[in-house]
Amino acid sequence: MHQTLIDLLENNAEHAEQFQSRFDDVQDSQQPSVVTVCCSDSRVLQDHIWGNDEPGQLFSCGNIGNRVVQRSDSGSEISADVLYPIVHTGTETAVVVGHTGCGAVTAAYDDLTEGISEPDAISHCLELLEPHLEPALELLPDDVDRAGAINRLVEYNVDRQLEFLEESADVPDTVSLVGVVYDFQDVYSGRRGEVHVVNVDGETSVDRLRAAHPEIESRVERLWEY
Repeated sequence: MHQTLIDLLENNAEHAEQFQSRFDDVQDSQQPSVVTVCCSDSRVLQDHIWGNDEPGQLFSCGNIGNRVVQRSDSGSEISADVLYPIVHTGTETAVVVGHTGCGAVTAAYDDLTEGISEPDAISHCLELLEPHLEPALELLPDDVDRAGAINRLVEYNVDRQLEFLEESADVPDTVSLVGVVYDFQDVYSGRRGEVHVVNVDGETSVDRLRAAHPEIESRVERLWEY
C-alpha cells in the first residue's frame, strides 16, 4: 500500500478522535447554510480555505472548472450536486469558487485558441466550459499575456457560472449568489490563500460592491471589469 494512503489513514484516526461529538446534531439530517462550488484542483482545499471544521455547515461540490452546469437529455441545466442542497436542505447561499491559474480554464483557453487533444471525458467537461468562455476572448486586453488572460478568464468563468444559476428557474430568487477567486499565485493584492470577492448577485463593479458591502470591502477585488 502506498505510504501516502497509510499516512492519510493515520491522520483520519486523529480526525475521528477530535470529531467524536461534532456529529451529534447532524447525524440524521443536514441544513448547510452555504453550498460551495470549487475547482477540484488539489491546491484548493475546499473546506480548509474557509477554516471550516464543523460537519453540516458547508455543502461542498468539486469539479474541474468549478462548473454549475451539467448536460442532460433536455439540454444544459444546473448540476445536481449544486441544486440538491438548494432544493432539499434549505441552503440559501451559493458560492462559486474559482482559483488563479485554473487548469480547466487554461485547457479551455488553449482549445479555443489553438485546439488541443484530450480524452473524451475531459473533452466533455471542457465543452461545458467553452461556450461560456468563448465570448470573452474578443474582450481581453490586447497587451495581456497568456497568464493574465487565463486569470481574467477565471473571473469571467465565475461570472458566467453565477449567471447560469441566476437564470435557472430551479434556483429561487431568495438564494444569494456569490463569486470568489482563491489566490495562491500572488495575482491579487492580498496574501497567498486569500479569497477575493468578484461578484455578488450579478454585480461585478468593484466600486459598487465595496459601497454595498462595506463589511467585506477589503476582500472585494477584480483583475478585469470588462
